[in-house]
Amino acid sequence: MNDNSHQSFTDLEVWKKGRELKNEIFQLVKLFPPEEKYRLADQLIRSSRSVTANVSEGHGRFSFKDQLHFCIQSRGSLSETYNHLIDAMDCSYITAEQLDYYKTKIDGVGKLLNGYIVYLRKNL
Repeated sequence: MNDNSHQSFTDLEVWKKGRELKNEIFQLVKLFPPEEKYRLADQLIRSSRSVTANVSEGHGRFSFKDQLHFCIQSRGSLSETYNHLIDAMDCSYITAEQLDYYKTKIDGVGKLLNGYIVYLRKNL
């Protein structure tokens, strides 16, 4: 059973940092060419939103096993977000420096997410 029921998902550091990343990406894609609105921009928005959505959905589940599943999904969405940013650089929508900046942010969220996954696995 989940012993975090007293804590909101919004209190989780991994969710807070994921939210920051999501919000920054939302601002970034506004600078993409109009023809990318329903392509790369949309994919970036969806994958970055999925990071926090999965953490929050997992947090609302009854068992650590369910929470773990959603955190692993979140980690996949984080990798997908990085891949889309690489695509954006390949299309010259962002610079290598911008990609490095977002990679650092993604790595930070990933470390928090991995720590949360380790915690959940210990409680299985």
